[in-house]
Amino acid sequence: MELTIGKAAPDFKLQDQYGNFHKLSDYLGNRVVLYFYPKDDTPGCTTEACSFRDNFIDYKAAGITVVGISKDSVESHAKFADKYELPFTLLADPDHQVCELYGVWKEKSFMGKKSMGIDRTTFLIDEEGKLKDIMPKVDPKGHAEEVLKRFAA
Repeated sequence: MELTIGKAAPDFKLQDQYGNFHKLSDYLGNRVVLYFYPKDDTPGCTTEACSFRDNFIDYKAAGITVVGISKDSVESHAKFADKYELPFTLLADPDHQVCELYGVWKEKSFMGKKSMGIDRTTFLIDEEGKLKDIMPKVDPKGHAEEVLKRFAA
């Protein structure tokens, strides 16, 4: 499925770090940063999550909801969120169905070994549930600030 700017972001239903279910459609009327990341508590993912945490007041002031998704479990997300005091929602996609829906489940190569995994990507979704921007190949450093600037544009 090809995702297109200006078209509706695909709806889904996943559990957060507390076991509560969330649907993307629950956020209609709000701007949403939907960021996909490879793995809880790894260096790049921690940098990215803490960047969103450190800018969270600015996101709240701008009326933007931050939601992270990885294939880690609800329990893993709870530990990650608690350890780094993450004030936003982390959704568990253990079967990577939502990752596939958004086209971020891809073949990756690390040290000559190929495997399937999440390609770090961020989607900006407007109040009507439409894709405003797609940010592939994200650099975790400074990403939260870049997202705020793009949403403001």
